[in-house]
Amino acid sequence: MSESKKDLEEFQREISHWLKANKPADPEFLLPETFMEVGTDRQFDFLRNWQQKVYEAGYLGMAWPEEYGGRGRHQEYQNIVNREMAEQRVPFVPNTIGLNWAGPLILQRGTEADKQKYIKGILNAEDIWCQGFSEPDHGSDLGNVQCKALKDGDSYIVTGSKIWTSLATYAKYMILLARTSNTDSNKYAGLSFFLSPMKVAGIDVQPIKKLTGEYGFCQTFFNEAKIPADCIMGNEGEGWSVAMATLTFERGAAGGQAGGLSMMDLNVNDIVELAKHSRRNGQPVLDDPLIRDELVQLIMDDRSNRLMSSRSRIPALRGERPAAVAMSGKLRGSELKRRMTKFAISLQGANGSRYVGSSAIDGGRWQRSYFNSFSATIGGGTSQVQKNILGERVLGLPKS
Repeated sequence: MSESKKDLEEFQREISHWLKANKPADPEFLLPETFMEVGTDRQFDFLRNWQQKVYEAGYLGMAWPEEYGGRGRHQEYQNIVNREMAEQRVPFVPNTIGLNWAGPLILQRGTEADKQKYIKGILNAEDIWCQGFSEPDHGSDLGNVQCKALKDGDSYIVTGSKIWTSLATYAKYMILLARTSNTDSNKYAGLSFFLSPMKVAGIDVQPIKKLTGEYGFCQTFFNEAKIPADCIMGNEGEGWSVAMATLTFERGAAGGQAGGLSMMDLNVNDIVELAKHSRRNGQPVLDDPLIRDELVQLIMDDRSNRLMSSRSRIPALRGERPAAVAMSGKLRGSELKRRMTKFAISLQGANGSRYVGSSAIDGGRWQRSYFNSFSATIGGGTSQVQKNILGERVLGLPKS
């Protein structure tokens, strides 16, 4: 056994012990499943305090450079932390967009001043980030962004709106894609990318009530909001390239994320437990061979998804299309979650219609999780758009 392997095994014991000793007790209120459901101050404060505790202990941003607030260690240490956090089902860290999308982008493409200004605040949750890509009238057509940013001396004047801006009510910064010029021949050439401050006059955030009665999604309005010109990333007209780089981090196609869980939702093991105790027509549901067959298929699909990152590192298993694993991750994960929660509700029979009140099975958490599962099948590009992307960019199929 090499020394490095011993070091990793010792570190795994260390983080396992720390998480067991420091996992916060369940609060007296309902926690969100993901960063897209953070809708109350109590939820936000609880999760932000947890992220700060994890960071101060040295277990977040472990592979990011020390000079910007990271720990400067090998990525495998962070991978171990992430796995242990998932295994012990501790709360997620709320600054998902900063840790997983904006931060890696700034480290890859930002100036030295950008790195000094933003990175540590992302890690310690002092600076929360949101994303300003989608717009109400253009859905997943990101190239048709109409929110305008017009140069005015040492500032840009921003007018328009963005939707599905999760965490916008708490965010200090937004990764913003806006149109700085109109180019008839190439709509992508007129887009620019900004690390925009949120706490400026003319920016109004309106929370959106969801099917569950909770909040988290927002619509953000820009009414001639003035943002500093030096918050642009790169040059005018380079926004499309920067946005595509951002999406490689969002999809998991590129590494460099700071770590930590981004969700603490129900999983296939919970469904197995539910199935063990569920009855239909007075009989255990597991007596039904069709139920067992579908449950086993979900277990296999879940296990397959968990092994995908390891598979992608083995050339012989990557096949002719090595990008397929990374680019399909968002589609596979979000659709599996929707299928699993729908199946869990079906196990409950007529009780599946009960969402609130003492008669709801498990307090209605399966119904809540099913409603929330549609967030991920819409946000970051709908499942239909994801299939088009895979068809065109991975399989090489024509657009028509």
